[in-house]
Amino acid sequence: MKVLHVIPSVAPERGGPSFAIIEMVKALRDSGIEAEIATINHDELNVLDRSLKQCTDYQQVPVWFFPRVSPNLRSIEEFAFSSQFTTWLWQAMQQYDLLHVHGIFSYPSTVAMAIARLKGVPYIVRPLGQLCEWSLQQKTRKKQIYLKLIEKANLNHSHSLHFTSQQEQQEVSRLNLKSPSFILPHGLFIPPTIRDAHQQLRKHLNVSIDEPIILFLSRLHSKKGLDYLIPAMGQLTNYRFTFVIAGSGSPEYEREVQSLLISHHIQNRTHCIGFVKGEIKDLLIQGADLFALTSHSENFGVAVLEALAVGLPVLVTPGVALASVVKQYQLGYVPELNSSAIACALEDYLKNPELARNMGKSARQLVFEKYNWENIASQMQQVYTKIIQQKPVSDLARSY
Repeated sequence: MKVLHVIPSVAPERGGPSFAIIEMVKALRDSGIEAEIATINHDELNVLDRSLKQCTDYQQVPVWFFPRVSPNLRSIEEFAFSSQFTTWLWQAMQQYDLLHVHGIFSYPSTVAMAIARLKGVPYIVRPLGQLCEWSLQQKTRKKQIYLKLIEKANLNHSHSLHFTSQQEQQEVSRLNLKSPSFILPHGLFIPPTIRDAHQQLRKHLNVSIDEPIILFLSRLHSKKGLDYLIPAMGQLTNYRFTFVIAGSGSPEYEREVQSLLISHHIQNRTHCIGFVKGEIKDLLIQGADLFALTSHSENFGVAVLEALAVGLPVLVTPGVALASVVKQYQLGYVPELNSSAIACALEDYLKNPELARNMGKSARQLVFEKYNWENIASQMQQVYTKIIQQKPVSDLARSY
């Protein structure tokens, strides 16, 4: 079985989907599927010219990179065009048994679905939360036009929509799309345990050994709710803690975050360390005391799962799809998305750190059982087989 995955970018700075597709394809290849990725090159990757327009080993998976041309108009700058990608896809499409598209409202995804339709190759679409209510409310008019004129036909002709949570599936149901759907979440590869991560992180940040550390690790974007989390922290004047913001975003939004830290008087107890990966990312997750993501909307939340996997309790708001899991299994705190509720949850954690640690411990086993990539890849292989054999895909929601 040969499957092509198409995504606008695999640059790590683009957030969870870029990490997830690499791990997904690794797991699928380990299960015997000949899976590849096709994408357009983004400046963050620094892909060499000789790697373009050919299959390249990127983080141990085969990836086809193609050059892009981005419009100068700010309103459509994300709609990066690539004639070489289009030509190659038109010629190569029928070499694949199935197309798995990740993301919508972007040139690579849109043209891949259109070519698959014309060539008669079955495809499934993972919308990456872009059909959820909050996402559609951003740049509303442009998205409504795009959805009506182009993307709705692509979605309705897909063999199935791939959602990563029941919450995402429920939100998209109001659009009355014709395609069936299934739910299969991200998996997770557990990184090696760092010995004495608690002490090492405090030494790295130059704070006392008993200092509580609250970690925000995500792309810096208005969707992530820092304008609620930072004011909430500003209310906790009677408590000791260090706040770590790990992530990057546009220069404009990074300046906005700095202004929030200053106006709420927590700039001196905050470490903004930018985008992280590898060992420093693992150290942050394993050495922190609480992971916080107060997002408006997350169709899954890979970083939340990474935190739970190492026994780190989490604080998430209802817009994060994994919030229902956190609440059901008592793995942390799920306050409403307002600063007062978030402040109360943080205060409860700071008053009862031992209780929070016990919450985190119970998360490990859940993650190992339900969210390991071997299990997810096995179920994805079953989905692919059914689609190729033109059989209905059963809904996997009951498992998650």
